[in-house]
Amino acid sequence: MSYPALVEPADELSIDEVRRYSRHLIIPDVGMTGQKRLKNAKVLVIGAGGLGSPALLYLAAAGVGTLGIAEFDEVDESNLQRQVIHGVSDIGKAKGLSAKESIAEINPYVNVVLHEERLDNDNVMSVFEGYDLIVDGTDNFATRYMVNDAAYFLGIPYVWGSIYRFDGQASVFAPTLTDDAPCYRCLYPEPPPPGMVPSCAEGGVLGVLCASIGSIQVNEAIKLLTGIGEPLVGKLMIYDALEMEYRKLKVRKDPNCALCGDHPTVTGLIDYDAFCGALSNEAAEAAAGATISVTQLEHMLKEREEGTRDFVLVDVREPNEYEINKIPGSVLIPKGDFLNGSALEKLPADKQIVMHCKSGVRSAETLAIVKGAGYADAVHVGGGVVAWVNQIDPSQPSY
Repeated sequence: MSYPALVEPADELSIDEVRRYSRHLIIPDVGMTGQKRLKNAKVLVIGAGGLGSPALLYLAAAGVGTLGIAEFDEVDESNLQRQVIHGVSDIGKAKGLSAKESIAEINPYVNVVLHEERLDNDNVMSVFEGYDLIVDGTDNFATRYMVNDAAYFLGIPYVWGSIYRFDGQASVFAPTLTDDAPCYRCLYPEPPPPGMVPSCAEGGVLGVLCASIGSIQVNEAIKLLTGIGEPLVGKLMIYDALEMEYRKLKVRKDPNCALCGDHPTVTGLIDYDAFCGALSNEAAEAAAGATISVTQLEHMLKEREEGTRDFVLVDVREPNEYEINKIPGSVLIPKGDFLNGSALEKLPADKQIVMHCKSGVRSAETLAIVKGAGYADAVHVGGGVVAWVNQIDPSQPSY
């Protein structure tokens, strides 16, 4: 079903704007009125990364009058594979500023508002206020649940997207538009167990997938703002880039939803980090008192070379990650081998086990397994390869 337009039309379009948006204006469903609505619209895009990049570019090109950008990070070289709003000259620059400059080149009629701060419980409501629609390009579960809850409390619809490797998802969550519309919690009542779903930084993402899902998000935003078509309210779009297959599933409102159900238990913002859990309880307990720094590891490796210490340094990343960079003297045993138990056969019983991954999350999870198998003196490296490259060996590439 269609829904009333979220935005009233602006008073007029200038002659220059009529020329710019002429291909929209000749579409009967958009026309002059629809374009005026876009001009009057205020849209907040969360993140100027993989999803935010194409979303911002096409929202700007479409003529959305005010674009908010919630982004606190800086442009890194590894971003350029997919974050097309940034270029080589932007490396080291604030992503929000870089995005604003690119938007100015695309459409100087767009007013860009920067929110260069990490969204949290203290500021999310004030940042969201005043926007007609939110486009969510976040890449972690804690922020997704916070965005969902804050948008619901403020009565602001939002367009959600998610990407991982070759797979993407998109939907529209707008419980305030209609009584039977679900929210994100109706689709995912609970976050996945810590470590179960790797982030894009750990598992990777096909660059062009960002454009596929980001463009779907913009398509949905335009439909909501102008009141045309049938938005993905109550529907989940799933895209498999390898099979080139789109599927659309129905998502029903959950009467037992903790947020929008008949008897809500979430009536305000909560501790989302605790709710999602960066680490499982077992991993957190294992890592407590058993985490070393890369500086300590460097010293231990020197002692091993001198013959005064003996241990096994285990890299629990995937083989393709190991090809990019590695800590010298490490052996590769992927996390999956620990989960299925085969890794324990490869570990010596008479040496200390030191584990690391990219950032310290996977190694903490595997540390819990190793300690449970009787390796009481096992430790893991906080910060992992990222910290090693940044602090000890910057000659290696980061990723």
